[in-house]
Amino acid sequence: MNHTDHMNLLRDGIAAQGGVWADLGSGGGAFTLALAELIGPEAEIYSVDRDGRVLKEQKRAMQAGYPRTTVHYIEADFTRPIDLPPLHGVVMANSLHFHRHKDPILQWVHSILKPGGVLLMVEYNTNAGNTWVPYPFDFSTWETLAKKNGFTQTRLLSLRSSRFLDGMYSAASLKSL
Repeated sequence: MNHTDHMNLLRDGIAAQGGVWADLGSGGGAFTLALAELIGPEAEIYSVDRDGRVLKEQKRAMQAGYPRTTVHYIEADFTRPIDLPPLHGVVMANSLHFHRHKDPILQWVHSILKPGGVLLMVEYNTNAGNTWVPYPFDFSTWETLAKKNGFTQTRLLSLRSSRFLDGMYSAASLKSL
């Protein structure tokens, strides 16, 4: 996938530019960069990953491509609460599938979103994992997980083919007003 693909997976879940967002499990920053372009330079992003090395690489890419965007790089494990401000949106792209026990993580994400805030999920569209993607969940499973953890109005945004597993999807779920 390229930058345009990453933006297209997120685009329909972003109602307006601006706001305060987080990318949880941001890795090398492919979706953080897409988010920066979609929400614009007046927005603020918290990029969270356990690997400080990839955050440094991400910071260089962000400064080169989106120098006016404010990004806070946080080296942390998002399975444990992190001190973040109330957020307009959260991106979790290919990060939740590393965790068997998703409910505590989703409950925490729900708690840090502002009312009406959006969780954008990007995931492999299968329930059968492997060594590299141990606990994926298809869109139907995501609908159930989202509802169970307080999210509403879950909708499928996009489907993409993938060399791995059964393709990918993106979805948006809201925190009730």
